[in-house]
Amino acid sequence: MSDTAKIEANKAAVERFTEIVNSRDFGAFPEVCQPNLVRHCPATPDVKVRSIEDMVAFLQEDLRAVPDAVIAIELQAFEGDFGGFWANYSGTQTGPMGPFPPSGKRIDCPFAGIFRFEEGKIAEIWVTWDNIGILAGLGHITPPGASE
Repeated sequence: MSDTAKIEANKAAVERFTEIVNSRDFGAFPEVCQPNLVRHCPATPDVKVRSIEDMVAFLQEDLRAVPDAVIAIELQAFEGDFGGFWANYSGTQTGPMGPFPPSGKRIDCPFAGIFRFEEGKIAEIWVTWDNIGILAGLGHITPPGASE
């Protein structure tokens, strides 16, 4: 496969991954993800994803807090077996989020990450976002330096 064809296939895998997440069609993950999918995230250090099943459990937990959550990839760049992205996560917190009760407020959270591909499927994901900004936007905390 040429480098161009590989990049186009990786782009298509990210597009399909996003569709799967947004449609909640988690049974379709094997189409685009390796069975031993790994997710790394310093914003959620206690969340361990080492398989498609772990990813589904993580997403289901997230949907309990924000059932109308949607992700939108806004910018992406691909090279070799990697694809970087800038995206947005949006939805309304109607369920508990960890120790934080439902706020009823809408989240619009930019986030960034990298996908690593193996044999044409997503094998690893690194993702990060601003937890302080999200929690402040939901009214759960006052950010440092903000007037009360």
